[in-house]
Amino acid sequence: MEFFFALQDNPMAFYASIGILGLLIGSFLNVVIYRLPIMMEREWQGQAQEILAELNKAEPASIDKEQPFNLILPASSCPGCGHKIRPWENIPVLSYLFLLGKCSQCKTAISLRYPIIETTTAILSIMVAIHFGLSWQTILALLLTWSLVVLTMIDFDHKLLPDSITLPLLWLGLLANIQGHFVPLPQAVIGAVAGYLSLWSVFWIFKLLTGKEGMGYGDFKLLAAFGAWFGWKSLPMIIVGSSLVGAMVGITLIIALGRDKDIPIPFGPYLAAAGWIAMLWGDIISNTYFRFML
Repeated sequence: MEFFFALQDNPMAFYASIGILGLLIGSFLNVVIYRLPIMMEREWQGQAQEILAELNKAEPASIDKEQPFNLILPASSCPGCGHKIRPWENIPVLSYLFLLGKCSQCKTAISLRYPIIETTTAILSIMVAIHFGLSWQTILALLLTWSLVVLTMIDFDHKLLPDSITLPLLWLGLLANIQGHFVPLPQAVIGAVAGYLSLWSVFWIFKLLTGKEGMGYGDFKLLAAFGAWFGWKSLPMIIVGSSLVGAMVGITLIIALGRDKDIPIPFGPYLAAAGWIAMLWGDIISNTYFRFML
């Protein structure tokens, strides 16, 4: 309790603490971003083999059951030489700088992506703390922010928004608004339903017109989660903002880099960015828009 009051009386100490926490969480998020898709793939393979074994009346083949693979095991190691990462080699950002971005054993280059994600997580966490102060909103908004970092990177890498993250976010948003931390509960419930159905409708209209799937079901669930967190009034701004940024990035990739227009572009990162911006500055953006339009 004394620590709580100390942070309340010293905002800079509070922001510094959040920044350090953000670096540590960012290091863990790197693990989640890399391992969760592999865990999901192994689970799908296991389920597929069980179904095939059921159909063929045979024993399902094992998939490395002797080697556990989760967010804790096995311990992190160098992909080049298998060197086990020691604790002092796993300090966020600092270890990367100290090791000059290379494995201490085989000198294989360590991806710059790791310290970038750690630093980005810290910066976003501090911005949340500055906006909401020492409050329940900060704790909740940090959980949302960290989840969005993971979803953004996984969707960027695999074009996948895991249900194991989007669905808990939806329920957490509804639970948070029982006390009206962000919006009244009725707005949150309507927002969750409207968020899902809006993109679901766009998906089916696009598919009926073109015969192609324009987005994945994970996008519906993520927008439903934003509706649960920030209410139905936030949805138009999130949809328009993410669509504009996604369109600009897509056109840039096609024109500047010659990217094939038939290659799908993940929508989740733009949706996540628009939702996070709406969390911090949604009211300001909406008020500014209506001030100029009316």
